Amino acid sequence: MFLNGLFMRPSSATVSVLDRGFCYGDGLFETMRSYDNKVFRLDDHLERLCQSLDLIYLDVPMTHDEMRSAIYETLKRNQRPDSLIRLTISRGEQKAGFHIDRDAPPTLVIVVKELEPLPEEWIERGIKISLFPATAFRIGGLTRQIKSCNFLSSILVRELAHRKKSVEGIFIDDNDRITEGTASNIFIVKDGVLKTPALTPYILPGITRQTVLELAGKRGIPVSRQTLKPDDVYHADEVFITNSRVEILPVRNANGKIIGAGKPGEVTRFLHAEFLKSIEGFCQKC
Repeated sequence: MFLNGLFMRPSSATVSVLDRGFCYGDGLFETMRSYDNKVFRLDDHLERLCQSLDLIYLDVPMTHDEMRSAIYETLKRNQRPDSLIRLTISRGEQKAGFHIDRDAPPTLVIVVKELEPLPEEWIERGIKISLFPATAFRIGGLTRQIKSCNFLSSILVRELAHRKKSVEGIFIDDNDRITEGTASNIFIVKDGVLKTPALTPYILPGITRQTVLELAGKRGIPVSRQTLKPDDVYHADEVFITNSRVEILPVRNANGKIIGAGKPGEVTRFLHAEFLKSIEGFCQKC
């Protein structure tokens, strides 16, 4: 792993108990995926990270290119061509209290993890999800969602979903609008139109989400970014979720209601196939 400029084994790494990431969840992270030693859409991840750093007034003494180099060097040292990569930046060790010391150095960590395959049943049959009313959260003072280290809301909703035997939990805001999953974006297909919630301060602009929207546009699939309600999910022809880990994962059941034919739909399968083709093209170009 990489910790503040040094490469080491995780067992040797230490972070201060006064680090604001530990004390307050005061930091950001990005989860990326590598294919054949190439990090998919790395520049998009770093651009989103840098925009979020500006929003929370966190200065990092590394350029975009330096972070890119550190990620690739960590990937190389781990010798895991296909892996999950997490980059975490906290505000670092500071005095107790909410005051931000702009001169204190941040903590930057890069961890590469082995990529475990998804259960075949999830891919072939689809997963179950649970929708949770009035759970969507936003960070006060920000006009857009960020990947904050303060992930407690997602942890709790994911646990509630697991207790319902669901793979993912979906947040619903106070106006009964679908927002996003605990670690995913959500899409539905209805009458041939691909629909996903329009971006709001409750929704993270996922990198895989953007890839799917681009692929759909290139392949002539009508796309709508709009308000979605629970009934839109229940009565959809197809539903799927996206993130860097699962890519495109079909949904067969939402809150006990069977979606469409109860199996991955034609558009979902097509988009996943096109996504995999785009990965092949990406690897060949790099």
